[in-house]
Amino acid sequence: MLGLPKGSLEDSTKNLFAKAGWKISTNARSYRPSIDDPELDGRFVRAQEVSRYVEHGFFDCGLTGSDWIQENESDVVEVCDLIYSKVSAQKSRWVLCVPESSPITSAAGLAGKRVATELVNTTKRYFKQKGVKVDVEFSWGATEVKVPDLVDAIVDITETGSSLRANKLRIVDTLLETNTKLIANRKSWANPAKRRKIETIALLLRGALEAETKVGLKMNAPKKALKAIIKAIPALRNPTISPLSSADWIALETIIDESVAREIIPRLKALGAEGIVEYPLNKVVY
Repeated sequence: MLGLPKGSLEDSTKNLFAKAGWKISTNARSYRPSIDDPELDGRFVRAQEVSRYVEHGFFDCGLTGSDWIQENESDVVEVCDLIYSKVSAQKSRWVLCVPESSPITSAAGLAGKRVATELVNTTKRYFKQKGVKVDVEFSWGATEVKVPDLVDAIVDITETGSSLRANKLRIVDTLLETNTKLIANRKSWANPAKRRKIETIALLLRGALEAETKVGLKMNAPKKALKAIIKAIPALRNPTISPLSSADWIALETIIDESVAREIIPRLKALGAEGIVEYPLNKVVY
């Protein structure tokens, strides 16, 4: 039984599983997905709740943020990191924010004031560690609009900071970084059959994420140019090399970072490579 995050991560999670090899189908009103694997069942619930349901055994494994594992103080097995989100492939941050016009520049400046957040327990621990007494209240959402009229500061999650800037907020401090994790129930992890399945899911999800920044590259090249190609292009240090029907030519195939393909392909062409093909990847498993 798999716990999947409902809400902002839902679509990106389904896309990630699709690249990993599992088709997860839902309709707009259903929390019970259809998964094309007879060994898997699942439910979509809020990411805030996944770690509790995994800990209590309703889910054998699930995907949720490390922030909510910490917030709920859930006793689970953290199987692997899966750094993806609704808009980017980077970690998100929970940040302490005040209005741009506020004179406050540190947590100490909020002594005796009110702070709103969804991450209540973590925020309370943060201020306790700082030795600052504040009133921390739970926010049901739209936290950015509550300052300065309703509260003096907020603790909110951000990826790019664009929403904070749009609401004229300034970051004072970062409480923690967070990313999605695959977690498992401890009893399920101790079950050999379930552990093998969870490890398979982890392997293929990591492979799908790794492939998002890579492309495959294959080409034909004169055999006499092989050393020059390998020397000139470090990314091709260990390509797969195959003979062609012509004894003077070889075929090369490798994986490179997509971001450097635009620089590498002209170099290959200049060194005599022909039939250069760049193609997308679903999974890269090392």
